[in-house]
Amino acid sequence: MTQRYGLVGRHLGHSFSRAWFTEKFAREGIDATYSNFELADIAALPRLLQDDAQLCGFNVTIPYKQAIMPLLDGGIDAAAARIGAVNTVRRMPDGRLRGFNTDAPAFAESLRRLLEGRCAPHKALVLGTGGASRAVAAALDAMGIDRMHVSRKAGAGHITYADLTPAVVAAHTLIVNTTPLGMWPDTASAPELPYGAITPQHACFDLVYNPDPTEFMRRAAARGAATASGIGMLRLQAEGAWRIWQGHEPDTTDYSKLSDS
Repeated sequence: MTQRYGLVGRHLGHSFSRAWFTEKFAREGIDATYSNFELADIAALPRLLQDDAQLCGFNVTIPYKQAIMPLLDGGIDAAAARIGAVNTVRRMPDGRLRGFNTDAPAFAESLRRLLEGRCAPHKALVLGTGGASRAVAAALDAMGIDRMHVSRKAGAGHITYADLTPAVVAAHTLIVNTTPLGMWPDTASAPELPYGAITPQHACFDLVYNPDPTEFMRRAAARGAATASGIGMLRLQAEGAWRIWQGHEPDTTDYSKLSDS
């Protein structure tokens, strides 16, 4: 019987996941399909599951990585619970939903590759405070990298873009964009930073993967910084999700060592 998987989110026209999984299934001879499920509200999820009994698991993207958590009657993996966001859901044999987070290990491994041969940064700016930023925060904490979050609005535990002086940017040699700024079709947009303070000692990671490079990456690269888009992270995240759907344990690799430099 054909197994069904998919992606749950609100606007999925930019999605990479369906093409990636469709190619994987064809290449490996797996009898499965992958579909996009655009939901205007996460409250529509129970009806989707009721109508599609063959849906074995699904990924979760903006803006439901946190909103979906109360609907997971099969519980939440300990790592995802600590992060406070879920991006992978497995429908258990008894029909209940269990949540996981494959974003954190995927980000950690992608960052390790970006920093290979470079000195590991001591301080990071994390642009955004949504579900994706929580996974990034968990990975950075495990790596021993101090982080400061940046948001459009003032709040506890983060600063605003207006607070990003050249001195602040210069002191944080890792900058991670977890916002959708620059994502297709709004490809000309980029986070509001004093880009002149970015140096060749910086590494700038954009979780956006369409386009590649993003405007944020272009501006950072023009200042000599090392850059990476979210495409490598997304592939690793997808591979992690597939292992979970097949009943394997989630990735618990220790990424505390970024580089020998």
